Amino acid sequence: MAQKTDQKFADLGLKPWITKQLEKLGLRRPTPIQQACIPRILDGQDCIGAAKTGSGKTFAFALPILQRLSEEPTSNFALILTPTHELAYQIAEQFSVAGQPMGVKVCVVTGGTDQLLEAQRLQARPHIVVAMPGRLAAHLTGCNTYSFRALQFLVVDEADRVLSGSFDEDLEAIKRFLPEKRQNLFFSATLKEFMRESSVFPIAGGAFEWSEESEVATVETLDQRYILCADYDRDMVLIETLRKFKEEKEDANVIIFTNSKKDCQVLSLTLNKIGFDNVCLHGFLRQKERVAALNRFKSKHVRILIATDVASRGLDIPNVQLVLNHRLPKVPNEYIHRVGRTARAGRKGLAISIFRFPRDLEFLGEIEALINTKLTEHPVDQRLVERIFMQVSVARREAEMNLDNKDFDERRHNYRRKKWLEQGLDPDEMDAKWKREQEQRKVERKERLRRENEMRKEHGERLGFVVKDDRFKDAVESKKFKKRKFVETEKLDELVQKKKVEGKVVKKGKLKKVKK
Repeated sequence: MAQKTDQKFADLGLKPWITKQLEKLGLRRPTPIQQACIPRILDGQDCIGAAKTGSGKTFAFALPILQRLSEEPTSNFALILTPTHELAYQIAEQFSVAGQPMGVKVCVVTGGTDQLLEAQRLQARPHIVVAMPGRLAAHLTGCNTYSFRALQFLVVDEADRVLSGSFDEDLEAIKRFLPEKRQNLFFSATLKEFMRESSVFPIAGGAFEWSEESEVATVETLDQRYILCADYDRDMVLIETLRKFKEEKEDANVIIFTNSKKDCQVLSLTLNKIGFDNVCLHGFLRQKERVAALNRFKSKHVRILIATDVASRGLDIPNVQLVLNHRLPKVPNEYIHRVGRTARAGRKGLAISIFRFPRDLEFLGEIEALINTKLTEHPVDQRLVERIFMQVSVARREAEMNLDNKDFDERRHNYRRKKWLEQGLDPDEMDAKWKREQEQRKVERKERLRRENEMRKEHGERLGFVVKDDRFKDAVESKKFKKRKFVETEKLDELVQKKKVEGKVVKKGKLKKVKK
């Protein structure tokens, strides 16, 4: 968390009932973003706030909203829009805790639960509504019984993502139900120009803008490292890194980030087979499954969480010692949010990202330019990585085969059809279109892989920019990154079947379990 200031919460204009509640929560002095934004919000100004993860952004807007609500208690007083289920529930929890003395009523609208139950909660006239744009838009356009005409505050949390364009259709639908006169509050870990110039939710010309003054976009207590892997051994590098870390810190909490929902599920099954107890978190899980997974991790019943980027933003899990990037985020900005899950509230933390050499090095450069920090190499024993190659390959293939026997693909299919229905589209027609697009993507992928293989042949030219960095000189000469060591799927299937029959896989003797 950002360092505390010399002021007290009472100095910011907050009423005694709020400051007493904050003392019960162990909060006595505001963080810089709270010190800067709370008085301005109480004065009625629009506000844009940007600060590192763990800096207390939620209370920066929640506290002044609760104070104004206590002076004028009305239903649908504030609407908070956020991009993920988990962050919505966390924000709602913080409103409930801080507003407990006044009996604040908070409603969460995110999907993943029965839409009728959500509708009943909305009709119960809550004071605060915390919602994801898509599900709220579906409620508002599907039923005209909800009124936000008394709305005083619109808050967009993680505004760099919500206002980036991907939610614009839903935001336009929501906008039609909101009053023109209101306070707009945009908060995020990173400040983007389009946040000031949003065409959907324009911010007032005299809006107060505050951004944390720091050349480094990540906290000083975070140790950031990288590991270079070949195309064929990313999973083995991850598992050996995790094994070594857990061997030294058995009770440490670890979050592993990957990109796709399916890869998240497969990686979770793979680690379970190898002996690492874990839970996973991604968008195809039902809401109760997501809540249960998070609760098991937060309560330390399970020490490893495997997640997509639904867990990268805003989640406050204080004691995470290691963040592992199994697959890199699609854009450099997401890297900041991922690694922000560790080294929170002044604690130390470690973030390790796995980069394919040499194809991911340009992306490494973009990340380092963004955070204004050079990552250091994390040592990993390549002999041990090679030793577990077959074990991990077989475990992953078995996980992929088992996943097909579960309802994952059915959930994915139902999820798509549900989205199309919410958008008023014919699901059968869209499904046929989706299948055609999938076939086209396969063709494009083959062509892309062909071009990448041609580029690898021009090895010297491709690595020209790498040689200039002393960190990669040894890797340029290493034989590991010049060879391919994939195992044919058919061969892996044979070994999986053999394992089922014999209860083991033979590869230069008995297969040994990786220690927890």
